[in-house]
Amino acid sequence: MATAAAAAAGEGGSGRRYWRWSKADFFPEPSFASWRSYGGALAATVPRLVDRVGSRSSEAAEAGTLRAVSENPLRRCLSWLDLAFLGFGSVVGSGVFVLTGQEARFDAGPAIPLAYAAAGFSALLSSFCYAELATEIPSAGGSFSYLRVELGDIAAFLAAGNILLEAVVGAAGLGRSWTSYLAALLGRDTDSLRIHVPALAEGFNLLDPIAVVVLVSTSAVAISGARLTSTLNSLASVVGIAIIAFVLAAGFSHFDAGNLAPSFFPFGAAGVFRAAGVVYWSYTGFDMVATMAEETKNPGRDVPLGLISSMSSITVVYCLMSLALVGMQRYTEIDANAAYSVAFAAAGMRWARYVVALGALKGMTSGLLVGALGQARYTTQIARTHMMPPYFALVHPTTGTPIYATVAVTLGAACVALFSSLDVLASVSSISTLFIFALVAVALLVRRYHVAGATTPGQLRTFLAFLALVVLSSIGVSAYYNSRYARRWPGYAAFGCGWAAGAAGLAACAEKQRAPRVYGAPLVPWLPAMSIATNLFLMGSLGTAAYARFGICTAAMLVYYVLFGVHATYDVAHADDAAADNLEHGKIAAAPAPTTPA
Repeated sequence: MATAAAAAAGEGGSGRRYWRWSKADFFPEPSFASWRSYGGALAATVPRLVDRVGSRSSEAAEAGTLRAVSENPLRRCLSWLDLAFLGFGSVVGSGVFVLTGQEARFDAGPAIPLAYAAAGFSALLSSFCYAELATEIPSAGGSFSYLRVELGDIAAFLAAGNILLEAVVGAAGLGRSWTSYLAALLGRDTDSLRIHVPALAEGFNLLDPIAVVVLVSTSAVAISGARLTSTLNSLASVVGIAIIAFVLAAGFSHFDAGNLAPSFFPFGAAGVFRAAGVVYWSYTGFDMVATMAEETKNPGRDVPLGLISSMSSITVVYCLMSLALVGMQRYTEIDANAAYSVAFAAAGMRWARYVVALGALKGMTSGLLVGALGQARYTTQIARTHMMPPYFALVHPTTGTPIYATVAVTLGAACVALFSSLDVLASVSSISTLFIFALVAVALLVRRYHVAGATTPGQLRTFLAFLALVVLSSIGVSAYYNSRYARRWPGYAAFGCGWAAGAAGLAACAEKQRAPRVYGAPLVPWLPAMSIATNLFLMGSLGTAAYARFGICTAAMLVYYVLFGVHATYDVAHADDAAADNLEHGKIAAAPAPTTPA
């Protein structure tokens, strides 16, 4: 009875009310106790940065002790089938129904299936890396936790900032696409439900209040519990699979090979890779599955099964659906905002556009539901480490969900969705995603080849030399491809040989220090080395505007880290030392004074 009453009152295992709001909840660290304390912390910024650069977390902390910050546990209630459907629901709908038309129309033309194949291959490589790390470190933080354990606080923080950027931008993009397909379902222009404000800049002048309502509604469902959200997503996914089967059958029945002519590559190979860099956004949902490891009954078995099965099937579906689109309609006539609905109408199946639009709405709604789950788990783990206020790590005792984290991400996404167009959002989200996936592949190699206290300096130097060769060669290929020398083969041969030498050196000369306990990614070091190369190559295929936005966002993240993150994490890391010092001082003070001999 007492427990039930406490839950009803919003009290958790700590005995404190969940619904609270105080400075101590947001800034409990000593550095923020007063303005004088904060001034002293700022004065010590440089030595604190040096301290945090060399720090690394542990598996026990990320998957164990940090959970206490949430005061209540996330509930283990998901199976591998739940994870597979969550992966399917998160990804399908946020890709084919959103970006295919845009990229086929402006970047890849009829070769858009090859763009999906290239992006899918890279995403599948990343999913193998995620699967191993998720089984070894089953934390709600996903890639953030993996990087914090293997690469340290600074790399983890940069990943955390980009994860939150991806979460906000990805959800905002889905919300705006939801509005476009609703308009198509109603037989109206795709921008007709938005409010045009001429005074605002192009790309930010079509306000979208419907996207805000959709984001808030799906987040409210996610707050109610992971089990309910998973069940609803599974039911919706069954409907989605039926609609995809219809789209493929109807699309290929109206397939006209003449639509692929006169040129299958109207924008050249560069256009295909540029499109691949953008449509990579459509694969980002799979990393949300990794964040559910803490709520999975058997993460060692269920996470790899759920991740790899969903990603393999999704890649095939994307390639087939994009091929059906460019076969139904010439790429120059594709509607960039609601491609499938308009294509079916042009093929004489006006009624089919409503089925497709309904399917797209279903897919995007599932994507928003799963995204709200995963984004909140990322935020929860980041807050557990105090890189952002620990208030956002609190888990509600009744629902077993991080309500504050969910609300925070939703509000950010709603503000962005209200103003920003889809093309602006997709390029920013893709570059953040590719950056994180490349870091995760590096983290997997570090995990296999370096163990603190066991790896000798010579072994470490050998590993770092070959890893640097892999990374620098991958960057070289990407830069060369985007240079004026792109049509000349010697550069590719040189950088390709450099990459191969680095990967072969890791395989032959560097000594592995650790074997996976449950599930291991195959073909290490070749697979993660290839993942690094493909992610960096696709990053290079994005335009300069995406890099400018990425640079601005990264600079803002670093300013935040210097002003807040480094001091909060430094205080938490040294809290045990301070407690030990206080205990020692207390013992000295309590000791009896020495007596003076008579």
